[in-house]
Amino acid sequence: AASGRALRWASGRAPARGLRASPRARTAMPSWVIDRYGSNEVLRFTRDMMFPIIHFPNEVIIKVHAASLNPIDLSMRSGYGATALNMKRDPLKLKTGETEFPLTLGRDVSGVVMECGLGVSYFKPGDEVWAAIPPWKQGTLSEFVVASGNEVSFKPKCLSHTEAAALPYVGLTAWSALNQVGGLNQSNCSGKRVLILGASGGVGTFAVQLMKAWDAHVTAVCSHDASTLVKNLGADDVIDYKSGNLKEQLKTLPLFDFILDNVGGSTEKWALDLLKKWSGATYVTLVTPFLINMDKLGVADGMLQTGVTVGSKTLKHLLKGVHYRWAFFMPSGPSLDEIAELVDSGKIQPVIDEVFSFSEVPKAFLKLEGGHARGKTVINVISRQ
Repeated sequence: AASGRALRWASGRAPARGLRASPRARTAMPSWVIDRYGSNEVLRFTRDMMFPIIHFPNEVIIKVHAASLNPIDLSMRSGYGATALNMKRDPLKLKTGETEFPLTLGRDVSGVVMECGLGVSYFKPGDEVWAAIPPWKQGTLSEFVVASGNEVSFKPKCLSHTEAAALPYVGLTAWSALNQVGGLNQSNCSGKRVLILGASGGVGTFAVQLMKAWDAHVTAVCSHDASTLVKNLGADDVIDYKSGNLKEQLKTLPLFDFILDNVGGSTEKWALDLLKKWSGATYVTLVTPFLINMDKLGVADGMLQTGVTVGSKTLKHLLKGVHYRWAFFMPSGPSLDEIAELVDSGKIQPVIDEVFSFSEVPKAFLKLEGGHARGKTVINVISRQ
């Protein structure tokens, strides 16, 4: 993953630092923020959001050309994960009396580096980059955003900013589940049978393409109206979950080596029965109670309850001959480097459901809230992307 970075570092280029490439007279910028948790009416446009500041040597400021929405943005708008995220924002509780508001949502960014910290040698002002900003940081529905250099990667050359903004968060979430947690990679996927539950959303469409790029056999579950899309992305078998009992439909197929569950709920009760026993087969779910437990029980009790839950489920299924795992989004510039290579080689393409202008952010949230998205909802912060 880091080979491209290593080559860039070894190329003899002097560490590049933009000497305040961002306009220093500016102290504020346009942004969409929330001042409290709730439904769509809490979204507020302001031209007076504090301009981002580089606090650490490894940070960069990015001028946002395009962003996109993910289900986590809807959840965070309503307060999901606030306990854990606030602890991450201020672990030592140094900011007594301060809150996380005004809070900017949005995790994906494609844009241009405007300023680099003193410790940044891999990027320079003017570079076109993409990134997924962790949820404990101020988000990307803004004119500028600050990110750690190790969260940023060079944008795929073949994509516009609008197209590129559709991929980082879902790509890294799928990469975490499939590669880092699930142990799948280009050298061990050939011939493996992979089941993807919830294959038509952002993570699902990326996962289908990644597994096909790595030569796996992919069975995708989605609704009938998304079947053509998923088939065109390379899925070998497409199952319509509305056409009958999904469990019974899947039981007629050969057992699987790997299951990625983007749906959760009742699927966890029966999906593991579809795995090959005692063969290293693995079930990975992205739907976990981690943040919910901390919201309900507090940090200490929530972490304890989470540990007990995942530990007991892992042991229960291990005794039955299969592996049970949880996966989460993890920011990673090096992983985005690898994803960019796959994109530029034509093996992965963005799947965009609809594009909105920066003035239409509330409308974009309503679109995402309506569900049944076919890919990503993208926001053009700068028009004509």
